[in-house]
Amino acid sequence: MIIAIYTTFFFLILRFAVTVFNFISDPKLRRVNKVYTNLVSILIPARNEQDRILALLKSISRQDYLNYEVIILDDDSSDRTYAICAEFAEKHLAFRVIKGKELTGKWLGKNYACYQLARQARGEYLLFLDADEQVFDGLINSAVHRMHFRSLALLSMFTNQQMKSVGERLTVPLMHYILLNLLPLRLVYLSKNASVAAASGQFMLFNAEVYHRHEWHQSAKDKIVEDVEIMKQVKLAGYNGESLLANSMITCRMYTNYREAINGFGKNFLAAFNYNIFSFLVFLLLLIGGPIIVIMTLNLQLITMMIGLIILTRIMISLESGQNTAINVILHPLQMFSLVLIAFSAIQKYLTKTTEWKGRKI
Repeated sequence: MIIAIYTTFFFLILRFAVTVFNFISDPKLRRVNKVYTNLVSILIPARNEQDRILALLKSISRQDYLNYEVIILDDDSSDRTYAICAEFAEKHLAFRVIKGKELTGKWLGKNYACYQLARQARGEYLLFLDADEQVFDGLINSAVHRMHFRSLALLSMFTNQQMKSVGERLTVPLMHYILLNLLPLRLVYLSKNASVAAASGQFMLFNAEVYHRHEWHQSAKDKIVEDVEIMKQVKLAGYNGESLLANSMITCRMYTNYREAINGFGKNFLAAFNYNIFSFLVFLLLLIGGPIIVIMTLNLQLITMMIGLIILTRIMISLESGQNTAINVILHPLQMFSLVLIAFSAIQKYLTKTTEWKGRKI
């Protein structure tokens, strides 16, 4: 019991220290006044996105960066995605929509769509966005500045998350919680070690010359979590990569309900642990089982210390990610329960090889 308590607090304090580092270093994209005019190709893979993609297209047309082109690839949608995009493109000259080719070989759907989009792009920078996002003034100019300032081959950003249902609030905050609780985000740029990698496919901005030389999506064609894999490959090739928080310049609503979120996170959560189920279970045991052991001691001092560290951690991460602090603190136990369900879903899908996304088996 004593060893378990010591281990729990060591893990808790270590994660708290990482959170403090992220809070103090504040790894957010900063707005800049200097104006850039480089051509940016905004590339959007879309599959059955009729309910969400129009909001993204409108937000792009309203934002303040002037020199851009937008290419949407319809990835064999069975709904009105192509028609909606085509109607919008008819009225906006910078936009066009293309039909994706049939999926072949070891390619996964999104990776193949991104690969095809890059081959159509003319820009000096390639910006890959998901169809469920919205962008705001300052985003593209600030991101291009960051590419120049840091001499980056890849800039990725973790977007601010929109959450409208209780089910989303019980699941979506886990993404930022685990990220900022385990990884000092500044080290993605500062460390040359490729294992120190994090990225989000919701925003991937590439130096086009470097991208075309390596065709990063082709090299990660069969990877479910292609964003992290590409960041690793960028660093292995000796280029600079960086991951930041979006600072409210881009938002995303990943899921609309609890079941969808559990299924969505379940398809790629295990990949963050390199599909090592044992490591994943040890992490969950320390994260969730440890606090339960501390509570079972009925030692008020230990319990108060543990709860204090957890609450301070949730406050700092919520502030950094632009989320409601009070709600995340109150819902923390239920979010941890949701994490267990996601873990069960991820392991079950991996062992039975039944992972699916948007109607395709992965």
